[in-house]
Amino acid sequence: MLIDEIKIHLKAGKGGSGVVRWRHEKGKELAGPGGGNGGKGGDVFARAIRDIGGLASYRHIKELSAGRGGDGENFGRHGKNGADLFLAVPIGSVLTNADTRERFELLREGETVKILQGGRGGLGNEYFKTSFNTSPRQSTLGGVGEAADFSIELQLFADAGLIGLPNAGKSSLLNALSAARAKVGDYPFTTLEPNLGALHSFILADIPGLIEGASEGKGLGHKFLRHIRRTKILLHCISLENPARPDDSSSRQNDLVGLGSGGEDITAVWQTIREELKKYDQDLLNKKEIIILTKTDLVDASSSKKAEKSAKKLCPVVFAVSILDEQSIKNFSDSLVKILREL
Repeated sequence: MLIDEIKIHLKAGKGGSGVVRWRHEKGKELAGPGGGNGGKGGDVFARAIRDIGGLASYRHIKELSAGRGGDGENFGRHGKNGADLFLAVPIGSVLTNADTRERFELLREGETVKILQGGRGGLGNEYFKTSFNTSPRQSTLGGVGEAADFSIELQLFADAGLIGLPNAGKSSLLNALSAARAKVGDYPFTTLEPNLGALHSFILADIPGLIEGASEGKGLGHKFLRHIRRTKILLHCISLENPARPDDSSSRQNDLVGLGSGGEDITAVWQTIREELKKYDQDLLNKKEIIILTKTDLVDASSSKKAEKSAKKLCPVVFAVSILDEQSIKNFSDSLVKILREL
């Protein structure tokens, strides 16, 4: 199960306290102040890793803290600095400080950002020595480190995102294009979490099926719409078959999307998804998009051509594929790689 959002309380380390100490030298009862400063508290960092399941490590953790700074020591020695805390999060994660609303985005492997500052170390009595105060008895406590609740949200960083209604053939297409092994089934919402696959050096993401009202939380779409934000291109899958209705005595041919209706069904499906993208984030409509007509094996060549003609009125780049037709998959795969290289 992919964990793509968590909430966690993070605390930077408290600074060590300064101390009151006295230097003792041979032949002298007291040679002056020698209390060192406390060490600095550990900072909290977030670091991007190439592991989509990285947030699962923190699923059951409510709080994490950096190390406390060590107290000062005799002979003016500083206390040891507290250990820093490094939070490993997947590439594409967005961390939001619930108190300040400050956001941190990590988009490259190894990218590291400081999100909380450790407390400063306290001052020992040696620090307060002056020509007028040769035996100070002052010291200060270490400072408290910053602390905050954070929400961490993963937004997949993929080159192309497969979108469409449930059962549009997205997972099957991902499997055919890559070495992915996404679950497939002849029922809606087979995909309950995003799946990733690699096509040459490009990453493809199968986004769980959207439905009308997804932007308002219906179905699974609202949870996964954010994963579309960082894709370079949208691969809009539209199946050439509608699920048969129990009370429908018409032929299978009449259940084909876009056929026998002047393309109105294809248009309606396309508009449904586009409307949900618009409601969630207007900028998603500006992404490059291509339409993929899937399950062409369920229609004859003439009907497939009619569907392509209808789809091209909506989008200039249209492909018709079937996972049972290796040549159609190869042609689409080669064309998609070329398109991605030009982006």
